[in-house]
Amino acid sequence: MKSKGLGAIIVACTLLITGCSGGTKNTQDNTQNNTENNTKVEETTSVTYPITIKHAYGETVIEQEPKNIATISWGNHDVPLALGIVPVGVSKANYGVTDENGLLPWTGAKYKELGVDKPVVFDDVDGLNYEAISDADPDIILAAYSGITQEEYDLLSKIAPVVAFPTLAWQTYWRDQITINATAIGKKAEGDKLVADLEKLIAEKASAIASLKGKNAAFCYFNPADLGKFYVYLPSDPRAAYLTDLGLSVPESVKALAETSDSFALEISSENIDKLTDIDLIVTYGSDDLLSQLQADALLSTLPAIKNGAVAIIEDGSSLAASCTPSALSIPATIDEYLKIIGEAADKVK
Repeated sequence: MKSKGLGAIIVACTLLITGCSGGTKNTQDNTQNNTENNTKVEETTSVTYPITIKHAYGETVIEQEPKNIATISWGNHDVPLALGIVPVGVSKANYGVTDENGLLPWTGAKYKELGVDKPVVFDDVDGLNYEAISDADPDIILAAYSGITQEEYDLLSKIAPVVAFPTLAWQTYWRDQITINATAIGKKAEGDKLVADLEKLIAEKASAIASLKGKNAAFCYFNPADLGKFYVYLPSDPRAAYLTDLGLSVPESVKALAETSDSFALEISSENIDKLTDIDLIVTYGSDDLLSQLQADALLSTLPAIKNGAVAIIEDGSSLAASCTPSALSIPATIDEYLKIIGEAADKVK
């Protein structure tokens, strides 16, 4: 473990609310996959088996094309769904506004588009439901973005081959989530095209928001009941990385924080707020009155972004808040709304 800067400590996954349920709190500093926008998929692609996927717990060998695909944790299910494949079972969403099946809106809508009204959903928010997963009779279990432990991986592997996160937990970017999961189910070419299509969409949408150009941003979490500390998501977290996809850069102060820790987020004492004055705008979960609370705080109000009102507040617990941890389906579903709120905050940067 690296040393901790600014008096910061590693933040437990359960305190960071979005996209985490059970498993380890380890993290990784992934390098984003830069799939080119001109990637094309032939109408028929040839896949040679076996396929070997290397990950944090070794490697998984897929002997033949999986027919029954199960997924666990956050966003993994959106990959096969986006490719037109209905999983035999998926994890219940543990954050955001969900439908009658316990799924986020874009996931539920895709199921309906594919003709499925009652998908199999594992109620595993408080821990993996091994019995339900086994009953789904999967050929493979996708968990490229997850926090499963070695013990959980071993138990799941008794049910079916498991594709875990690449190195450590909860820091698989959306590109890699798509690429890894698509490759595992024999759809790498289709996955590459999906990545390219999403990159093109993001670039087109973000380029239309002039106020984002030349700005940097940090994704944070504030607890109004205790403003003596707050959390900063580091560049290796999918939320923070998504902001760079939208054309925003990483503040130098946040880059420095990332060099002090292998966690995906750090707890910062508000007494050290002077170390973060280079942040142009902040994106955070919260309610309508959060900005006024931040501006009334003696320490936090000295941060230029807060003083200027350059704070993009995403309603805590909303569907949009859930989409801040991006997936194959959430990106096109919410990018317009997300960019509108961020763009309005960027307008206030001085």
